Amino acid sequence: MSTKDYLKDISEIKNLMNKSSRFISLSGLSGILAGVYALIGAAAAYYIVTSSARGYLILDGNIFYSCAAILLAVAALSALTGIYLTTKKAKKNGEKIWDSSSKRLILNFLIPLAVGGFYILTILGQQKYGQTGALMLIFYGLALVNAAKYSIGDIRYLGFTEIVLGLIAAWLPGYGFWLWVLGFGVMHIIYGAIMHFKYDVK
Repeated sequence: MSTKDYLKDISEIKNLMNKSSRFISLSGLSGILAGVYALIGAAAAYYIVTSSARGYLILDGNIFYSCAAILLAVAALSALTGIYLTTKKAKKNGEKIWDSSSKRLILNFLIPLAVGGFYILTILGQQKYGQTGALMLIFYGLALVNAAKYSIGDIRYLGFTEIVLGLIAAWLPGYGFWLWVLGFGVMHIIYGAIMHFKYDVK
């Protein structure tokens, strides 16, 4: 067997090991749609807040509950869209949607996200909600970076971007909303488009 054949076998073994340890069927289109949902939700929340008599949020007000409902709707739509499109892509590629790699991906994604969610709820209960947008970006970014080693490695770059935007939002709290829009809306669309044309379009 020639050196060329050995290198080919090693490459194939490496690819098989990579597929067995990473969940690679994430859909770039789901990232685009998640960004679109975020932009629509942000526009709706902005309209609700700016058109109110008060013009700002308070924790026990109806406006806050409306914005929280919009945020939950955006998260739910993004999750459902991601599950549907990723399942569709996995079936098309002949891959399992629920195996050890996808379980590790979800677990490592949810741990930082759950910790961040509980922390945000805690400070909201203390009426300290000026850094909410920054914390959402930071913990979401950490969740992406933590999960990247079990999926497409490019996810970590979106995670780093979200973390940086979160730190800027913490430093400039007056721009927290717009940085949230940039992180969850615009960056998701850009990242999703890159992943779509890089991995989905053949």
